[in-house]
Parts: sequence; C-alpha cells; structure tokens
Amino acid sequence: MTIIQTLTPVTHNLGDFQVRRVLPARERTMVGPFIFVDQFGPNRLDPGKGMDVRPHPHINLATVTWLFEGAIDHRDSLGSFSTIRPGQVNLMTAGRGIVHSERSPAEERAAGPHFYGMQTWLALPDGQEEIDPAFECRRDLPLVEDRCVSARIVMGELWGHRAPTTTYADTIYAEIVLGPSGTLPIEAGADERAVMLVGGEAILDGEPLDLYTLAMLKPGEEMILRSDKGGRIMLLGGEAFSTKRYVWWNFVSSSRERIQQAKEDWTEGRFPKVPGDEKEWIPIPERPLTRSED
Repeated sequence: MTIIQTLTPVTHNLGDFQVRRVLPARERTMVGPFIFVDQFGPNRLDPGKGMDVRPHPHINLATVTWLFEGAIDHRDSLGSFSTIRPGQVNLMTAGRGIVHSERSPAEERAAGPHFYGMQTWLALPDGQEEIDPAFECRRDLPLVEDRCVSARIVMGELWGHRAPTTTYADTIYAEIVLGPSGTLPIEAGADERAVMLVGGEAILDGEPLDLYTLAMLKPGEEMILRSDKGGRIMLLGGEAFSTKRYVWWNFVSSSRERIQQAKEDWTEGRFPKVPGDEKEWIPIPERPLTRSED
C-alpha cells in the first residue's frame, strides 16, 4: 500500500478567513521535522479588510511561509521586513526566541486581499533548539519543468536539485503543479514523506488523493504522482526525530519546562518587540487550539 496513513485537517476560523490545520494531530505529531502544517485559502476578503496576525512569540522552531497567491507583510523582532509573494520562501528561525507579525499589505487591502498558501513549522533538532534567531527570504529556488509538470523545490534536495534555503535537519519541501496528463516520480530518499493535494486532482500509484488531506507515504519506495485534469500538490518530510517534541500554542520544544518558561516570559513582557508593530500583541490563551497530545 502506497499511503499508510491519512490525516484530515481541522478547520479553524481566524476572523475573516479559515485555515485547515492537519499537524499536530492526535494520530501523529510530526512528519520528518514538520510539526505544524496549515493550509489556507483560496480566500478573498472584502475591500478594506485584511489579514492581521498581531505580534506573537515562537521558540525552538523555524516557520516556513509559502504562498500560491496573494501577499503578506512579515515583520519580526530582529527588525526584518519582507512582503511574501508567490515563488519566494520566508524562513524565520525562532531558536531561543523571536516575535513576529503577519498582515496584509496596504495595496492588497484596498482591492480586497486574496491569499492562498501554506504555513508550516519545523522543529529544530537536538542541540540546535536554542540557536540565535534568524530570518531569510529566498527567491532563487530550483524549478523542475517538463511539458505537463512544474515543481518548485522550497527546501532540501529533490530530482537532482538542491534549494539554497537553510535546513537544520534533513528536510524536503516542494510545490508540484501537474497539468492534464502530468506525471512526476516521488523519490524514496527521506525517512518520512507526505503529500497534500491543495487544488485540482491527483493520483499516487493508483490511489486518488483527497483534497486538503495529508497522506503519509510508505517509506523506502519511489512512487508516481499523476493527474488527469491537473492539480497542485505539496510534498513534505525529511529526517525522523528520535526525541519527542511538545507543542503548546506557538511554542515547540523537547522540554515541557522550556515551554512553561516561554509562557512566563511572554506574559511578563520579556520577549523583544517588533519594530514598526509595537502597539498590539496576542495574549497567552488559556487553552490554545494548537497543542500536542501527551
């Protein structure tokens, strides 16, 4: 059997738009280093409205933002500013602690913002959880193309090409767009792999993929992904972690005590501010939507 497990996302309402959260789940916390997987859109808001994710903290992880459509302004406590657009990846490494906000650009608000994409978190490996915070935006990502296939390698090495994006553990991440009758091999190299159909339709070794469902793949086997009518698929995975990771709200760590310390630090105002976005913040929730099971 090609697909060994399927995870159906939980839909959360975030103001004027919805996100589909598939990791962490009761059945599985991680796929390789990926410990959080959100898919959002396609959404279009009314003119004048926008995405406004107020400043909030992270520790012991790296966030990866990837858009298919739209734009998002990123600001963080390092002083970084980036307008995220399709075809570029934003990698924000929290390490020992960072704060950031995500908002719709002014020009997008005027016309009615639209956004469609992914936000994922990567747990940092043992020995690197408390590294210095960092930020990078990469546009020079390899594109693998054929007559009916376009695959952008966001992180790691696939199909003979390596993305320049920083990785802390072995990681693969790619956006695959198949035209009608398009086919592409899914390589067997990573410890853990999963695919998510985010638009259209696709079949993996004869098994149809369900829209927005994360399909875990059998290790050690190459597979063929194809589409009769066209589809968009995300491939993700990498190195399997041997040490358990805990998730609580925006915090990830191998230590429950470290997460408790981060809660106290945020409540007491000990995290740094975001230059240009200092007036608002998200308070600690009593019972967050994102948390791993014991």
